[in-house]
Amino acid sequence: MRYLILLRTLNRMSHAKMPTDKGRSPEKGMVKTRKSAEPEESVLRDTREVTALEHYRYSADRPKPRKPPEHYRYVEELAHLQFELIKLQEWVRLQGLRVVVIFEGRDAAGKGGVIKRITQSLNPRICRVVALGTPTERERGQWYFQRYVAQLPARGEIALFDRSWYNRAGVEHVMGFCTEEEYREFLRSCPLFEEMLVRAGIYLIKYWFSVNDEEQERRFQMRMRNPIKRRKLSPMDFESRKRWVEYSKAKDEMLSHTDREKTPWYVVNADDKRKARLNCIAHLLRQIPYHDMTPVEIEVPPRQEDTGYKRPKKSNQRFVPEVY
Repeated sequence: MRYLILLRTLNRMSHAKMPTDKGRSPEKGMVKTRKSAEPEESVLRDTREVTALEHYRYSADRPKPRKPPEHYRYVEELAHLQFELIKLQEWVRLQGLRVVVIFEGRDAAGKGGVIKRITQSLNPRICRVVALGTPTERERGQWYFQRYVAQLPARGEIALFDRSWYNRAGVEHVMGFCTEEEYREFLRSCPLFEEMLVRAGIYLIKYWFSVNDEEQERRFQMRMRNPIKRRKLSPMDFESRKRWVEYSKAKDEMLSHTDREKTPWYVVNADDKRKARLNCIAHLLRQIPYHDMTPVEIEVPPRQEDTGYKRPKKSNQRFVPEVY
């Protein structure tokens, strides 16, 4: 019930108007247009989604696997899929499986949004995100795959790669960060490396998020106007816009060399972010056969009885000021 109350409160907040004195125009700096309020709106949208998911989890029965209804509701479908992800996580943990999921694609294609929805309800000790930065000088002198091997999952773990060793086939090749010889060697050795992972018993699942030119432009403009999302922009993003055709060629070349029967690529149409999230998660759940391992309900043990212990005065402790 408290989640429903919070959701209603957020809805009222998002539709409330800024108060002004009668006969006076709003002071400088106050919100005047929807455009200037976009950052707050984006935060409210995300918060409403999380709150609705929490409410659904607490109020709905745990549904069985099924086909999505024709007129589905996004939050309900996402909650259903997240329930299934919890079951998959338990199966991976108890069976000692090792799972690697690679997320690649155009800039602003929505990879991070899908990863966020996958990890939202999972245990970070079991399912972790791997997002490596620029290689150090020492890493540049290593075998190319070496720093990625260190991030592979142990038994009972899932590793989600937000970008991966495919940087060499994409940004490094297009931007000239590697030599032509290094690029060609990657295209030759990558299928062998991935086949070795599969033979070792690792589930390897690869997704490419595809977004059209107009939609990517719209998302870039949104990020530039929104200070909360501006951190997602980098100089490399603008370079990718300038070299759109070169990136397309690099992607096609990469798939022609690394889309194998044992290690296939799955392309996600990401023009619609919400549909892309649901389609990707639903597909991921079908790649690993799992049983219903919903965690069993447990009873909370009674609190220890008070034996006369006197606690220190609260005035001796530093409390965080209650400004809300």
